[in-house]
Amino acid sequence: MLEYRGTYDDVMRGFRWQLPRTYNIATAVAEDWARREPDRLALVHRDAAGREERWSYGRIDATANRLANGLRSLGLGRGDRIAILLPQGPETLICHLAIYKLAAIALPLSTLFGVEALSYRLEHAGARAVVANRAGLAAVAEIRDVLPDLRHVVVVDAGPAGAEPVPGLSVVDLDRLLAAASDRFETEPTGPDTPAMMIYTSGTSGPPKGALHGHRVLLGHLPGIEFVHEGFPREGDVAWTPADWAWAGGLLNLLLPSLAFGVPVIAGRQEKFDPDFAYWLIERYRVRTAFIPPTALRLMRRVDNPRGRYDLQLRTIGSAGESLGSETFEWARADLGLTVNEFYGQTECNIVIGSSAKLGVARAGLIGRCVPGHKVAIVDETGDELPAGELGQIAIRAPDPVMFLEYWRKPEATVEKFLGDWMITGDVGVMDEEGYVRFVGRDDDVITSSGYRIGPAEIEDCLAGHPAVALAAVVGRPDRLRTETVAAFVKLAPGAVPSPDLAATLRDYVRKRLSAHEYPREVTFVDEIPLTTSGKVIRRLFRERAHAEAAAEEASKHWE
Repeated sequence: MLEYRGTYDDVMRGFRWQLPRTYNIATAVAEDWARREPDRLALVHRDAAGREERWSYGRIDATANRLANGLRSLGLGRGDRIAILLPQGPETLICHLAIYKLAAIALPLSTLFGVEALSYRLEHAGARAVVANRAGLAAVAEIRDVLPDLRHVVVVDAGPAGAEPVPGLSVVDLDRLLAAASDRFETEPTGPDTPAMMIYTSGTSGPPKGALHGHRVLLGHLPGIEFVHEGFPREGDVAWTPADWAWAGGLLNLLLPSLAFGVPVIAGRQEKFDPDFAYWLIERYRVRTAFIPPTALRLMRRVDNPRGRYDLQLRTIGSAGESLGSETFEWARADLGLTVNEFYGQTECNIVIGSSAKLGVARAGLIGRCVPGHKVAIVDETGDELPAGELGQIAIRAPDPVMFLEYWRKPEATVEKFLGDWMITGDVGVMDEEGYVRFVGRDDDVITSSGYRIGPAEIEDCLAGHPAVALAAVVGRPDRLRTETVAAFVKLAPGAVPSPDLAATLRDYVRKRLSAHEYPREVTFVDEIPLTTSGKVIRRLFRERAHAEAAAEEASKHWE
Protein backbone atom coordinates (compact mmCIF):
# COMPACT_ATOMS: atom_id res chain seq x y z
CA MET A 1 0.00 0.00 0.00
CA LEU A 2 1.10 3.53 -0.78
CA GLU A 3 1.45 5.76 2.27
CA TYR A 4 -0.63 8.62 0.89
CA ARG A 5 0.14 11.38 3.36
CA GLY A 6 2.42 14.34 3.76
CA THR A 7 3.99 15.82 0.65
CA TYR A 8 4.75 14.34 -2.74
CA ASP A 9 8.39 13.96 -1.67
CA ASP A 10 7.27 12.13 1.50
CA VAL A 11 5.19 9.69 -0.55
CA MET A 12 8.06 9.08 -2.96
CA ARG A 13 10.58 8.47 -0.17
CA GLY A 14 8.23 6.20 1.76
CA PHE A 15 7.54 3.74 -1.06
CA ARG A 16 9.44 0.50 -1.71
CA TRP A 17 8.51 -2.40 -3.95
CA GLN A 18 7.94 -5.70 -2.15
CA LEU A 19 7.25 -8.38 -4.75
CA PRO A 20 6.21 -11.74 -3.31
CA ARG A 21 7.76 -15.00 -4.49
CA THR A 22 4.35 -16.34 -5.54
CA TYR A 23 1.57 -14.20 -6.97
CA ASN A 24 -1.55 -14.75 -9.07
CA ILE A 25 -3.92 -12.06 -10.32
CA ALA A 26 -7.01 -14.20 -9.71
CA THR A 27 -6.01 -14.74 -6.09
CA ALA A 28 -5.47 -11.02 -5.51
CA VAL A 29 -8.61 -9.94 -7.34
CA ALA A 30 -11.14 -12.52 -6.19
CA GLU A 31 -9.96 -15.55 -4.18
CA ASP A 32 -8.67 -13.63 -1.17
CA TRP A 33 -11.83 -11.51 -0.91
CA ALA A 34 -14.09 -14.55 -1.45
CA ARG A 35 -12.35 -16.31 1.41
CA ARG A 36 -12.65 -13.32 3.79
CA GLU A 37 -15.92 -11.65 2.70
CA PRO A 38 -17.81 -13.85 0.22
CA ASP A 39 -20.91 -11.62 0.26
CA ARG A 40 -19.00 -8.39 -0.43
CA LEU A 41 -20.27 -6.61 -3.56
CA ALA A 42 -17.79 -6.81 -6.44
CA LEU A 43 -19.66 -6.02 -9.66
CA VAL A 44 -22.90 -4.39 -10.78
CA HIS A 45 -23.76 -5.11 -14.40
CA ARG A 46 -26.29 -3.04 -16.31
CA ASP A 47 -26.97 -4.62 -19.71
CA ALA A 48 -28.16 -2.96 -22.91
CA ALA A 49 -31.81 -3.56 -21.96
CA GLY A 50 -31.34 -1.83 -18.61
CA ARG A 51 -31.43 -4.99 -16.50
CA GLU A 52 -29.19 -4.98 -13.41
CA GLU A 53 -27.34 -7.88 -11.87
CA ARG A 54 -25.17 -7.81 -8.76
CA TRP A 55 -22.23 -10.15 -8.23
CA SER A 56 -20.51 -10.83 -4.93
CA TYR A 57 -16.85 -11.82 -4.65
CA GLY A 58 -17.93 -15.29 -3.57
CA ARG A 59 -20.13 -15.80 -6.62
CA ILE A 60 -17.52 -14.46 -9.00
CA ASP A 61 -14.79 -16.69 -7.61
CA ALA A 62 -16.96 -19.82 -7.58
CA THR A 63 -18.03 -19.20 -11.19
CA ALA A 64 -14.41 -18.58 -12.23
CA ASN A 65 -13.51 -21.91 -10.59
CA ARG A 66 -16.20 -23.66 -12.64
CA LEU A 67 -14.91 -22.08 -15.82
CA ALA A 68 -11.30 -22.98 -14.99
CA ASN A 69 -12.39 -26.60 -14.55
CA GLY A 70 -14.39 -26.43 -17.77
CA LEU A 71 -11.47 -25.02 -19.76
CA ARG A 72 -9.18 -27.67 -18.31
CA SER A 73 -11.64 -30.35 -19.45
CA LEU A 74 -11.13 -29.03 -22.99
CA GLY A 75 -7.41 -29.69 -22.67
CA LEU A 76 -6.42 -26.08 -22.00
CA GLY A 77 -3.81 -25.13 -19.43
CA ARG A 78 -0.54 -23.45 -18.56
CA GLY A 79 0.80 -21.14 -21.24
CA ASP A 80 -2.14 -21.55 -23.65
CA ARG A 81 -3.42 -18.33 -25.17
CA ILE A 82 -7.17 -17.96 -24.60
CA ALA A 83 -8.86 -15.00 -26.27
CA ILE A 84 -11.71 -13.05 -24.66
CA LEU A 85 -13.92 -11.43 -27.29
CA LEU A 86 -16.61 -9.89 -25.10
CA PRO A 87 -17.87 -6.44 -24.00
CA GLN A 88 -17.92 -5.21 -20.39
CA GLY A 89 -19.78 -7.69 -18.23
CA PRO A 90 -19.42 -10.44 -15.60
CA GLU A 91 -18.48 -13.10 -18.16
CA THR A 92 -15.47 -11.05 -19.24
CA LEU A 93 -14.19 -10.76 -15.68
CA ILE A 94 -14.85 -14.44 -14.96
CA CYS A 95 -12.94 -15.45 -18.11
CA HIS A 96 -9.92 -13.44 -17.02
CA LEU A 97 -9.91 -14.97 -13.56
CA ALA A 98 -10.35 -18.53 -14.85
CA ILE A 99 -7.48 -18.10 -17.28
CA TYR A 100 -5.18 -16.77 -14.55
CA LYS A 101 -6.15 -19.67 -12.27
CA LEU A 102 -5.08 -22.07 -15.04
CA ALA A 103 -1.74 -20.23 -15.50
CA ALA A 104 -2.85 -19.74 -19.10
CA ILE A 105 -2.50 -16.39 -20.93
CA ALA A 106 -5.50 -14.08 -21.37
CA LEU A 107 -5.78 -12.41 -24.76
CA PRO A 108 -8.38 -9.62 -24.46
CA LEU A 109 -9.86 -8.51 -27.80
CA SER A 110 -12.30 -5.71 -28.59
CA THR A 111 -15.74 -6.59 -29.95
CA LEU A 112 -15.30 -3.64 -32.32
CA PHE A 113 -12.54 -5.43 -34.22
CA GLY A 114 -13.26 -6.43 -37.80
CA VAL A 115 -12.30 -9.84 -39.16
CA GLU A 116 -8.88 -8.66 -40.40
CA ALA A 117 -7.90 -7.29 -37.00
CA LEU A 118 -9.14 -10.46 -35.28
CA SER A 119 -7.42 -12.71 -37.78
CA TYR A 120 -4.06 -11.01 -37.29
CA ARG A 121 -4.14 -11.15 -33.49
CA LEU A 122 -5.56 -14.66 -33.12
CA GLU A 123 -3.15 -16.12 -35.66
CA HIS A 124 -0.11 -14.24 -34.36
CA ALA A 125 -0.88 -15.17 -30.75
CA GLY A 126 -1.50 -18.81 -31.65
CA ALA A 127 -4.76 -18.71 -29.67
CA ARG A 128 -6.10 -22.17 -28.81
CA ALA A 129 -9.52 -21.00 -27.64
CA VAL A 130 -11.84 -18.01 -27.86
CA VAL A 131 -14.65 -17.06 -25.47
CA ALA A 132 -17.17 -14.97 -27.41
CA ASN A 133 -20.83 -14.13 -27.94
CA ARG A 134 -22.73 -15.28 -31.03
CA ALA A 135 -21.52 -12.27 -33.04
CA GLY A 136 -17.94 -13.12 -32.11
CA LEU A 137 -18.49 -16.75 -33.08
CA ALA A 138 -19.69 -15.65 -36.53
CA ALA A 139 -16.55 -13.54 -36.98
CA VAL A 140 -14.30 -16.41 -35.91
CA ALA A 141 -16.13 -18.81 -38.26
CA GLU A 142 -15.40 -16.44 -41.15
CA ILE A 143 -11.63 -16.62 -40.55
CA ARG A 144 -11.40 -20.21 -39.29
CA ASP A 145 -9.21 -21.33 -42.20
CA VAL A 146 -6.34 -18.99 -41.26
CA LEU A 147 -6.25 -19.99 -37.57
CA PRO A 148 -4.43 -23.34 -37.46
CA ASP A 149 -3.94 -23.30 -33.66
CA LEU A 150 -7.56 -22.59 -32.75
CA ARG A 151 -9.45 -25.56 -31.28
CA HIS A 152 -12.39 -24.25 -29.23
CA VAL A 153 -14.94 -21.44 -29.11
CA VAL A 154 -16.92 -21.05 -25.88
CA VAL A 155 -20.16 -19.15 -26.55
CA VAL A 156 -21.73 -17.09 -23.75
CA ASP A 157 -25.18 -16.55 -25.31
CA ALA A 158 -25.77 -19.79 -27.20
CA GLY A 159 -29.45 -19.96 -26.21
CA PRO A 160 -31.69 -23.03 -25.90
CA ALA A 161 -30.97 -24.19 -29.46
CA GLY A 162 -27.22 -23.92 -29.00
CA ALA A 163 -24.69 -22.08 -31.17
CA GLU A 164 -24.12 -22.79 -34.83
CA PRO A 165 -21.42 -25.43 -35.40
CA VAL A 166 -18.19 -24.45 -37.14
CA PRO A 167 -16.34 -27.12 -39.14
CA GLY A 168 -13.05 -28.04 -37.51
CA LEU A 169 -13.87 -26.33 -34.22
CA SER A 170 -15.31 -27.44 -30.91
CA VAL A 171 -18.16 -24.99 -30.20
CA VAL A 172 -19.14 -25.13 -26.52
CA ASP A 173 -22.06 -23.54 -24.65
CA LEU A 174 -20.68 -21.62 -21.64
CA ASP A 175 -23.72 -22.38 -19.46
CA ARG A 176 -23.40 -26.10 -20.08
CA LEU A 177 -19.67 -26.00 -19.47
CA LEU A 178 -20.22 -24.29 -16.12
CA ALA A 179 -23.09 -26.56 -15.09
CA ALA A 180 -20.93 -29.66 -15.57
CA ALA A 181 -17.96 -28.30 -13.59
CA SER A 182 -17.08 -28.12 -9.91
CA ASP A 183 -16.91 -24.76 -8.14
CA ARG A 184 -13.69 -25.91 -6.41
CA PHE A 185 -10.38 -25.31 -8.14
CA GLU A 186 -6.82 -25.17 -6.89
CA THR A 187 -5.10 -22.28 -8.63
CA GLU A 188 -1.95 -23.23 -10.47
CA PRO A 189 1.25 -21.98 -8.81
CA THR A 190 2.51 -18.80 -10.46
CA GLY A 191 5.14 -16.18 -9.71
CA PRO A 192 5.33 -12.48 -10.57
CA ASP A 193 7.00 -13.20 -13.93
CA THR A 194 4.71 -16.06 -14.98
CA PRO A 195 2.97 -14.89 -18.20
CA ALA A 196 -0.60 -13.82 -17.46
CA MET A 197 -1.96 -11.62 -20.25
CA MET A 198 -1.09 -10.35 -23.69
CA ILE A 199 -2.48 -7.01 -24.82
CA TYR A 200 -1.91 -5.91 -28.39
CA THR A 201 -0.80 -2.34 -28.97
CA SER A 202 -3.29 -0.14 -30.79
CA GLY A 203 -1.34 -0.16 -34.04
CA THR A 204 -1.22 3.62 -34.44
CA SER A 205 2.48 3.36 -35.43
CA GLY A 206 2.94 0.14 -37.38
CA PRO A 207 1.47 -3.36 -37.02
CA PRO A 208 0.10 -4.18 -33.56
CA LYS A 209 2.48 -6.01 -31.23
CA GLY A 210 1.49 -8.39 -28.47
CA ALA A 211 2.84 -7.01 -25.18
CA LEU A 212 3.21 -10.02 -22.89
CA HIS A 213 2.84 -9.28 -19.17
CA GLY A 214 3.51 -11.34 -16.08
CA HIS A 215 1.17 -11.59 -13.09
CA ARG A 216 3.17 -8.75 -11.49
CA VAL A 217 1.56 -6.31 -13.94
CA LEU A 218 -1.33 -5.88 -11.49
CA LEU A 219 1.01 -5.23 -8.56
CA GLY A 220 2.87 -2.75 -10.74
CA HIS A 221 -0.31 -0.76 -11.34
CA LEU A 222 -1.41 -0.48 -7.71
CA PRO A 223 0.75 2.46 -6.52
CA GLY A 224 -0.25 4.44 -9.61
CA ILE A 225 -3.94 3.81 -8.96
CA GLU A 226 -3.55 4.81 -5.30
CA PHE A 227 -1.65 7.96 -6.36
CA VAL A 228 -4.02 9.11 -9.10
CA HIS A 229 -7.14 8.39 -7.05
CA GLU A 230 -5.73 10.18 -4.03
CA GLY A 231 -5.37 7.54 -1.35
CA PHE A 232 -7.53 4.92 -3.08
CA PRO A 233 -9.51 3.17 -1.78
CA ARG A 234 -11.62 5.48 0.36
CA GLU A 235 -14.81 4.53 2.21
CA GLY A 236 -17.73 4.48 -0.21
CA ASP A 237 -15.67 4.36 -3.42
CA VAL A 238 -17.47 2.90 -6.44
CA ALA A 239 -15.54 2.67 -9.73
CA TRP A 240 -16.52 2.93 -13.41
CA THR A 241 -14.94 3.48 -16.80
CA PRO A 242 -16.36 3.81 -20.32
CA ALA A 243 -13.10 2.28 -21.61
CA ASP A 244 -13.29 -1.18 -23.12
CA TRP A 245 -11.98 -3.87 -20.76
CA ALA A 246 -10.14 -5.32 -23.76
CA TRP A 247 -7.53 -2.57 -23.37
CA ALA A 248 -5.03 -1.74 -20.66
CA GLY A 249 -7.08 1.40 -19.93
CA GLY A 250 -10.25 -0.38 -18.90
CA LEU A 251 -8.66 -3.57 -17.59
CA LEU A 252 -5.63 -2.32 -15.66
CA ASN A 253 -6.45 1.34 -15.04
CA LEU A 254 -9.69 0.41 -13.32
CA LEU A 255 -11.27 -3.08 -13.32
CA LEU A 256 -8.61 -5.35 -11.81
CA PRO A 257 -7.02 -2.82 -9.39
CA SER A 258 -10.44 -1.71 -8.07
CA LEU A 259 -11.49 -5.29 -7.34
CA ALA A 260 -8.10 -6.07 -5.78
CA PHE A 261 -8.73 -3.17 -3.38
CA GLY A 262 -12.29 -4.36 -2.62
CA VAL A 263 -13.98 -1.53 -4.53
CA PRO A 264 -17.14 -2.49 -6.47
CA VAL A 265 -17.07 -1.84 -10.21
CA ILE A 266 -19.96 -0.77 -12.43
CA ALA A 267 -20.13 -2.51 -15.81
CA GLY A 268 -22.23 -0.36 -18.08
CA ARG A 269 -20.46 0.60 -21.26
CA GLN A 270 -22.41 1.58 -24.38
CA GLU A 271 -21.10 0.62 -27.81
CA LYS A 272 -21.15 4.29 -28.84
CA PHE A 273 -20.18 6.74 -26.11
CA ASP A 274 -23.08 8.94 -25.01
CA PRO A 275 -22.07 11.75 -22.61
CA ASP A 276 -25.59 12.13 -21.18
CA PHE A 277 -25.73 8.41 -20.44
CA ALA A 278 -22.30 8.66 -18.79
CA TYR A 279 -23.54 11.39 -16.42
CA TRP A 280 -26.75 9.43 -15.74
CA LEU A 281 -24.80 6.28 -14.89
CA ILE A 282 -22.39 8.17 -12.60
CA GLU A 283 -25.40 9.60 -10.76
CA ARG A 284 -27.42 6.34 -10.69
CA TYR A 285 -24.65 4.22 -9.20
CA ARG A 286 -23.04 6.97 -7.11
CA VAL A 287 -19.71 6.51 -8.86
CA ARG A 288 -16.90 8.16 -6.93
CA THR A 289 -13.77 7.11 -8.84
CA ALA A 290 -13.63 6.94 -12.62
CA PHE A 291 -11.17 6.43 -15.41
CA ILE A 292 -12.35 8.53 -18.36
CA PRO A 293 -10.09 8.96 -21.43
CA PRO A 294 -9.56 12.51 -22.79
CA THR A 295 -11.70 11.96 -25.90
CA ALA A 296 -14.67 10.95 -23.72
CA LEU A 297 -14.13 13.96 -21.44
CA ARG A 298 -14.12 16.27 -24.45
CA LEU A 299 -17.49 14.84 -25.48
CA MET A 300 -18.77 15.29 -21.91
CA ARG A 301 -17.85 18.98 -22.21
CA ARG A 302 -20.72 19.34 -24.67
CA VAL A 303 -23.30 18.77 -21.90
CA ASP A 304 -24.32 22.06 -20.32
CA ASN A 305 -24.34 22.47 -16.54
CA PRO A 306 -23.66 18.80 -15.62
CA ARG A 307 -23.67 19.43 -11.85
CA GLY A 308 -26.99 21.23 -12.13
CA ARG A 309 -28.60 18.44 -14.15
CA TYR A 310 -27.07 15.46 -12.35
CA ASP A 311 -26.34 14.65 -8.71
CA LEU A 312 -22.65 13.77 -9.09
CA GLN A 313 -20.71 12.23 -6.22
CA LEU A 314 -17.41 12.01 -8.09
CA ARG A 315 -14.33 12.13 -5.89
CA THR A 316 -11.61 11.59 -8.51
CA ILE A 317 -11.26 11.20 -12.26
CA GLY A 318 -8.12 9.75 -13.78
CA SER A 319 -7.48 10.26 -17.48
CA ALA A 320 -4.89 8.90 -19.89
CA GLY A 321 -4.42 7.53 -23.39
CA GLU A 322 -3.89 10.91 -25.03
CA SER A 323 -2.94 14.33 -23.73
CA LEU A 324 -5.77 15.87 -21.71
CA GLY A 325 -4.93 19.47 -22.56
CA SER A 326 -5.39 22.72 -20.64
CA GLU A 327 -8.89 23.43 -21.96
CA THR A 328 -10.38 20.17 -20.69
CA PHE A 329 -8.41 20.42 -17.44
CA GLU A 330 -9.87 23.87 -16.68
CA TRP A 331 -13.38 22.84 -17.81
CA ALA A 332 -13.41 19.96 -15.30
CA ARG A 333 -12.39 22.27 -12.48
CA ALA A 334 -15.12 24.75 -13.37
CA ASP A 335 -17.97 22.44 -14.41
CA LEU A 336 -17.30 19.23 -12.47
CA GLY A 337 -15.73 20.83 -9.40
CA LEU A 338 -12.69 18.57 -9.36
CA THR A 339 -9.23 18.31 -10.85
CA VAL A 340 -8.78 15.56 -13.41
CA ASN A 341 -5.63 13.67 -12.47
CA GLU A 342 -3.91 13.00 -15.76
CA PHE A 343 -1.44 10.16 -15.99
CA TYR A 344 0.77 8.51 -18.56
CA GLY A 345 1.92 5.09 -19.61
CA GLN A 346 1.86 2.61 -22.44
CA THR A 347 0.51 -0.88 -22.98
CA GLU A 348 4.10 -2.03 -22.34
CA CYS A 349 4.60 -0.05 -19.11
CA ASN A 350 1.67 1.80 -17.63
CA ILE A 351 0.99 4.56 -15.04
CA VAL A 352 4.59 5.69 -14.54
CA ILE A 353 3.88 9.44 -14.62
CA GLY A 354 0.85 10.93 -12.95
CA SER A 355 -0.95 13.73 -11.18
CA SER A 356 -2.46 13.77 -7.70
CA ALA A 357 -4.21 17.03 -6.88
CA LYS A 358 -4.45 16.37 -3.13
CA LEU A 359 -0.65 16.28 -3.01
CA GLY A 360 -0.44 19.44 -5.10
CA VAL A 361 0.78 17.54 -8.15
CA ALA A 362 -1.52 18.81 -10.91
CA ARG A 363 -0.90 21.44 -13.57
CA ALA A 364 -2.87 22.26 -16.68
CA GLY A 365 -1.23 20.91 -19.82
CA LEU A 366 1.23 18.68 -17.92
CA ILE A 367 0.85 14.92 -17.37
CA GLY A 368 2.42 15.01 -13.90
CA ARG A 369 5.54 13.72 -12.16
CA CYS A 370 7.01 10.28 -11.55
CA VAL A 371 4.62 7.92 -9.82
CA PRO A 372 6.15 6.31 -6.70
CA GLY A 373 8.18 3.25 -7.58
CA HIS A 374 9.19 4.38 -11.07
CA LYS A 375 12.07 6.28 -12.64
CA VAL A 376 11.27 8.33 -15.74
CA ALA A 377 13.52 10.66 -17.74
CA ILE A 378 13.75 12.49 -21.05
CA VAL A 379 16.57 10.97 -23.10
CA ASP A 380 18.30 11.65 -26.40
CA GLU A 381 18.89 9.20 -29.24
CA THR A 382 21.86 7.65 -27.41
CA GLY A 383 19.96 7.07 -24.15
CA ASP A 384 21.59 9.92 -22.23
CA GLU A 385 19.35 11.93 -19.90
CA LEU A 386 18.59 15.43 -21.15
CA PRO A 387 18.56 18.50 -18.91
CA ALA A 388 15.33 20.20 -17.90
CA GLY A 389 13.57 22.04 -20.69
CA GLU A 390 15.02 20.01 -23.57
CA LEU A 391 12.81 18.05 -25.95
CA GLY A 392 13.48 14.33 -26.14
CA GLN A 393 11.96 10.90 -25.77
CA ILE A 394 10.14 9.80 -22.63
CA ALA A 395 11.92 6.76 -21.17
CA ILE A 396 11.39 4.45 -18.19
CA ARG A 397 14.21 2.86 -16.22
CA ALA A 398 14.31 -0.95 -16.40
CA PRO A 399 13.61 -3.21 -14.63
CA ASP A 400 10.18 -2.10 -13.44
CA PRO A 401 7.38 -4.28 -12.00
CA VAL A 402 4.78 -2.86 -14.38
CA MET A 403 6.99 -3.37 -17.46
CA PHE A 404 6.13 -5.99 -20.07
CA LEU A 405 8.09 -9.22 -20.40
CA GLU A 406 8.51 -9.14 -24.19
CA TYR A 407 6.76 -8.65 -27.51
CA TRP A 408 5.24 -11.99 -28.45
CA ARG A 409 7.18 -13.64 -31.26
CA LYS A 410 9.01 -10.38 -32.02
CA PRO A 411 12.43 -10.61 -30.32
CA GLU A 412 13.95 -7.92 -32.54
CA ALA A 413 11.17 -5.46 -31.62
CA THR A 414 11.71 -6.27 -27.94
CA VAL A 415 15.42 -5.44 -28.24
CA GLU A 416 14.65 -2.22 -30.13
CA LYS A 417 12.31 -1.09 -27.35
CA PHE A 418 15.28 -0.67 -25.00
CA LEU A 419 18.21 1.72 -25.07
CA GLY A 420 20.70 0.80 -22.41
CA ASP A 421 18.85 0.79 -19.08
CA TRP A 422 15.87 2.64 -20.55
CA MET A 423 12.65 1.40 -22.11
CA ILE A 424 11.97 4.02 -24.76
CA THR A 425 8.38 4.96 -25.46
CA GLY A 426 8.40 6.59 -28.88
CA ASP A 427 6.71 9.58 -27.22
CA VAL A 428 8.25 13.03 -27.21
CA GLY A 429 8.15 15.19 -24.11
CA VAL A 430 9.85 17.84 -21.97
CA MET A 431 10.59 17.69 -18.24
CA ASP A 432 10.91 20.87 -16.19
CA GLU A 433 13.10 21.58 -13.15
CA GLU A 434 10.50 20.16 -10.74
CA GLY A 435 10.09 16.92 -12.68
CA TYR A 436 6.76 17.77 -14.35
CA VAL A 437 6.46 16.28 -17.84
CA ARG A 438 4.75 17.87 -20.80
CA PHE A 439 3.64 15.34 -23.40
CA VAL A 440 4.28 16.61 -26.92
CA GLY A 441 3.14 13.60 -28.95
CA ARG A 442 4.16 10.42 -30.66
CA ASP A 443 7.50 10.83 -32.37
CA ASP A 444 5.82 10.50 -35.76
CA ASP A 445 2.93 12.83 -34.74
CA VAL A 446 5.15 15.80 -33.87
CA ILE A 447 4.88 18.59 -36.43
CA THR A 448 8.02 20.46 -37.50
CA SER A 449 7.08 23.94 -38.75
CA SER A 450 9.43 26.88 -39.26
CA GLY A 451 11.89 25.39 -36.76
CA TYR A 452 9.25 24.75 -34.09
CA ARG A 453 8.31 21.26 -32.89
CA ILE A 454 4.59 21.24 -32.28
CA GLY A 455 2.49 18.61 -30.51
CA PRO A 456 -0.94 18.05 -32.07
CA ALA A 457 -2.82 17.13 -28.87
CA GLU A 458 -2.79 20.65 -27.41
CA ILE A 459 -4.23 22.09 -30.63
CA GLU A 460 -6.90 19.37 -30.80
CA ASP A 461 -7.91 20.11 -27.23
CA CYS A 462 -8.05 23.84 -27.93
CA LEU A 463 -10.25 23.34 -30.99
CA ALA A 464 -12.57 21.05 -29.03
CA GLY A 465 -13.13 23.94 -26.64
CA HIS A 466 -14.91 25.93 -29.37
CA PRO A 467 -18.70 25.46 -29.23
CA ALA A 468 -18.87 24.62 -32.94
CA VAL A 469 -16.40 21.73 -32.68
CA ALA A 470 -17.10 18.16 -31.54
CA LEU A 471 -13.67 16.63 -32.22
CA ALA A 472 -10.52 17.50 -34.16
CA ALA A 473 -7.47 15.75 -35.57
CA VAL A 474 -4.30 17.79 -36.16
CA VAL A 475 -1.39 16.70 -38.36
CA GLY A 476 1.54 18.14 -40.25
CA ARG A 477 1.14 18.89 -43.96
CA PRO A 478 4.32 18.97 -46.09
CA ASP A 479 5.35 22.51 -47.02
CA ARG A 480 8.41 23.63 -49.02
CA LEU A 481 8.91 26.81 -47.05
CA ARG A 482 8.11 25.72 -43.48
CA THR A 483 8.85 21.95 -43.71
CA GLU A 484 5.30 21.37 -42.47
CA THR A 485 2.24 23.46 -41.74
CA VAL A 486 -0.39 22.67 -39.14
CA ALA A 487 -3.52 21.16 -40.69
CA ALA A 488 -6.72 20.55 -38.71
CA PHE A 489 -9.51 18.17 -39.65
CA VAL A 490 -12.63 19.15 -37.75
CA LYS A 491 -15.87 17.32 -36.99
CA LEU A 492 -18.49 19.93 -36.14
CA ALA A 493 -20.94 19.83 -33.26
CA PRO A 494 -24.64 19.34 -34.08
CA GLY A 495 -26.11 22.49 -35.57
CA ALA A 496 -22.80 23.99 -36.72
CA VAL A 497 -22.46 24.60 -40.45
CA PRO A 498 -19.11 24.41 -42.27
CA SER A 499 -18.05 27.59 -44.02
CA PRO A 500 -14.92 29.57 -44.90
CA ASP A 501 -15.87 32.07 -42.20
CA LEU A 502 -16.04 29.34 -39.56
CA ALA A 503 -12.65 28.00 -40.69
CA ALA A 504 -11.18 31.48 -40.27
CA THR A 505 -12.82 31.79 -36.85
CA LEU A 506 -11.27 28.51 -35.72
CA ARG A 507 -7.82 29.52 -36.97
CA ASP A 508 -8.05 32.77 -35.05
CA TYR A 509 -9.42 30.98 -31.97
CA VAL A 510 -6.30 28.81 -31.75
CA ARG A 511 -3.94 31.67 -32.59
CA LYS A 512 -5.26 33.74 -29.70
CA ARG A 513 -5.48 30.90 -27.17
CA LEU A 514 -2.20 29.13 -27.96
CA SER A 515 0.33 30.91 -30.14
CA ALA A 516 0.94 32.30 -33.60
CA HIS A 517 3.11 29.35 -34.66
CA GLU A 518 0.60 26.67 -33.56
CA TYR A 519 -2.60 27.74 -35.25
CA PRO A 520 -3.84 25.57 -38.14
CA ARG A 521 -3.22 27.28 -41.44
CA GLU A 522 -5.65 24.84 -43.02
CA VAL A 523 -8.98 23.72 -41.59
CA THR A 524 -10.89 20.93 -43.31
CA PHE A 525 -14.37 19.91 -42.17
CA VAL A 526 -15.04 16.16 -42.07
CA ASP A 527 -18.03 14.00 -41.21
CA GLU A 528 -16.14 11.69 -38.84
CA ILE A 529 -12.92 11.52 -36.82
CA PRO A 530 -11.95 7.81 -36.81
CA LEU A 531 -10.82 6.50 -33.43
CA THR A 532 -8.96 3.36 -32.46
CA THR A 533 -10.97 0.88 -30.40
CA SER A 534 -9.16 2.30 -27.36
CA GLY A 535 -10.54 5.78 -28.12
CA LYS A 536 -7.50 7.49 -29.64
CA VAL A 537 -7.67 9.67 -32.75
CA ILE A 538 -6.11 7.82 -35.69
CA ARG A 539 -3.95 10.70 -36.87
CA ARG A 540 -2.14 8.44 -39.32
CA LEU A 541 -5.18 8.45 -41.64
CA PHE A 542 -5.29 12.24 -41.69
CA ARG A 543 -1.52 12.50 -42.06
CA GLU A 544 -1.70 10.24 -45.12
CA ARG A 545 -4.51 12.37 -46.53
CA ALA A 546 -2.60 15.61 -45.92
CA HIS A 547 0.54 14.19 -47.55
CA ALA A 548 -1.47 12.97 -50.57
CA GLU A 549 -3.14 16.36 -51.01
CA ALA A 550 0.20 18.16 -50.75
CA ALA A 551 1.74 15.81 -53.33
CA ALA A 552 -1.18 16.38 -55.68
CA GLU A 553 -0.80 20.15 -55.36
CA GLU A 554 2.92 19.91 -56.11
CA ALA A 555 2.21 17.77 -59.17
CA SER A 556 -0.40 20.25 -60.35
CA LYS A 557 2.06 23.15 -60.02
CA HIS A 558 4.65 21.17 -61.97
CA TRP A 559 2.29 20.62 -64.91
CA GLU A 560 1.16 24.22 -64.84
